[in-house]
Amino acid sequence: MNAIALAAIGLFIFVLGYRFYSKFVAEKIYRLDPNYVTPAHRYKDGVDFVPTNKFVLWGHHFTSVAGAAPILGPAIAVYWGWLPAVLWVVFGTVFAAGVHDFGTLVVSVRNKGQSMGTLANKLVGQRAKILFLFIILILVLMVNAVFAWVIANLFITFPSSVIPVFIQIPLAVWIGHAVYKRNAKMLVPSLVALAVMYIFAVLAADFQFLQIDLVRYMGGEDGAGIFGLGAVSSAFFIWIAILMIYVYIASTLPVWKLLQPRDFINSHQLVVGLGILYLGLLFTNPEITAPITNPDATDQSWFPLLFITIACGAISGFHGLVSSGTSSKQLNKETDARFVGYAGAVGEGVLALISIIAVITLFPSADAFKEAYNSFGAASGGGLGNFVLGASQLASGLGIPEDVAATIVSIIVVSFAATTLDTSVRLMRYIISELGTEYKVPALEKTHVATTIAVVSSAALVLIPEGPNGFGSGGYLLWPLFGTSNQLLAGINLLLISIWLKRLGRNYLITLIPMIFLMFMTLYAMISQVFTEWAWWNDQSSTLLFVFGALILGFALWICVTAASALLNKNLPKIDPND
Repeated sequence: MNAIALAAIGLFIFVLGYRFYSKFVAEKIYRLDPNYVTPAHRYKDGVDFVPTNKFVLWGHHFTSVAGAAPILGPAIAVYWGWLPAVLWVVFGTVFAAGVHDFGTLVVSVRNKGQSMGTLANKLVGQRAKILFLFIILILVLMVNAVFAWVIANLFITFPSSVIPVFIQIPLAVWIGHAVYKRNAKMLVPSLVALAVMYIFAVLAADFQFLQIDLVRYMGGEDGAGIFGLGAVSSAFFIWIAILMIYVYIASTLPVWKLLQPRDFINSHQLVVGLGILYLGLLFTNPEITAPITNPDATDQSWFPLLFITIACGAISGFHGLVSSGTSSKQLNKETDARFVGYAGAVGEGVLALISIIAVITLFPSADAFKEAYNSFGAASGGGLGNFVLGASQLASGLGIPEDVAATIVSIIVVSFAATTLDTSVRLMRYIISELGTEYKVPALEKTHVATTIAVVSSAALVLIPEGPNGFGSGGYLLWPLFGTSNQLLAGINLLLISIWLKRLGRNYLITLIPMIFLMFMTLYAMISQVFTEWAWWNDQSSTLLFVFGALILGFALWICVTAASALLNKNLPKIDPND
């Protein structure tokens, strides 16, 4: 099949979904009120509660939820063939992700900007709240480890991306100061910042002295490194340390100082990056060489793992954390929620679609694809690299040299991953503080205490030297569990939204149906993984995955039973939509 035709069909369905389905949901189900006073105005404090232009907020929201997951997941899932991956991305985005992201944002806005974990108390009960908070805490901890691992490895693989990524930080701080202290417009300065980043990207691709290559500095791959770790592991350790210092600072600053302006720059990166890739697709007009379905993919069944491997890009529970954790505190008007929430999910679907196309057009033949994707492990290990190479190949259709294109693509991936990372650390700080309040531990309510716990535990997890991959393999090992627990969280979020809608006396089938589908797939996958693949009695066991998986599964089953009983309760009391 021609790749352009595939992209056109997918984009057309996305447009229809936003134009018609999201409008129906906004008007008939969530019933948005343009006169409702949002938490951003009601509790405005200049730090977390900040009324924000919907386009700026969309930039923050999208780049926070995107990260590397809508790239990595689809790039792995094409192992089973491109058709299953495309179908799940397109229809999952329209009927599951959009409703989920939009819904968690609206429910939080209608409840003082509280997180879905806190809202579990109001909708289900105190026990559900505590269980949910612990599930979220474990998930964001894994998000921190996975995305720190991704960024560190990209810095090692593409050292030309380091300076352009880090130069974004002072540029974003400058923009934040200009906008919020001098009332300047954000558009032009952010475009200038993006131009500066890409100028450095072009220069760094051609001039080695602009490439921060820690492995080369320590004598190459065979170098001794520090602490006897070897050059590659030493470089990884240094980048993780630098990233943790960065996220500590970034997650404690007021959102207007770094988070919002940097995310607005990244939203331009998204537009530029997607524009380059889709235009490159038009000019190169590549044929799809990967198989529609892959009958040789026998070591891991697509059912139910396809729906777990592609999380972000179809539906993701982490999006609900961002919607109810940071975006709801910045929403200027309630009617902006449709654009921020549903369009944010569509934007991620668009990214996931081009990620699939970049990989399935990369290889010269189906045999070459099958050689690279000869096992699920090979797909997992090479997926991100295959995307970068495939995206560079598409960009070359616009006359961009492939080394420059590879640098720009890696910058985009790192920028999104970094946004997700410091948003996730900020969310983890909120949760730790909330648990401190719940269990009457005042020290945990302090910003710097909670942030220190979040950063140190994340660093420890990503640096765990488990398995044959050795030092720093924690983030890599956690990917399968990240996908499963992420989808489990999305299912719980949809269940809570369904309860909220029922208590308002509204139609809740639009959230109930995707919830049932997602919970079945996720629980099936998690039970199989925890008790067959990761358990200590299995030859391929993983203590790390088994412990985390068993904890999440236990908490999730408990909260699902509690929430389901609340949903089925015919005497469930009605609630005031403005309460």
